[in-house]
Amino acid sequence: MIQMSRKDCVFGTATLQNPHMPIAKEYTRYVILLAKVPGRETPPDVVQHHVAHLQKLDHEGRLVLCGPFTDHASGMVIVKARDKEEATRLAKADPFVIEGVRTFEIRTWLLACAENNYLAS
Repeated sequence: MIQMSRKDCVFGTATLQNPHMPIAKEYTRYVILLAKVPGRETPPDVVQHHVAHLQKLDHEGRLVLCGPFTDHASGMVIVKARDKEEATRLAKADPFVIEGVRTFEIRTWLLACAENNYLAS
């Protein structure tokens, strides 16, 4: 079982009851959704470079979670980044994207956990 650590969730100010309050950066994460490009095969060396990219993000403390979906030809990488622009740069640096075997979308995600009362007020 994968568990989020307490350092991944710090109490912030936004709540589900008042979504217009400022979003605390401490628990904002970015989801990189990677979708397979139809008709493009992924060579083993590109997979190895993708894994090395993930390992680098992990070593830098940016990687939160990652992995492929079992019911769709796509995967997800959740990262810590200063903002959406930085998350986009991280996605564009992924060898899957560089080699044209995956496209990506970025989503801004709020981490809900005990420390922030699951975003309730």
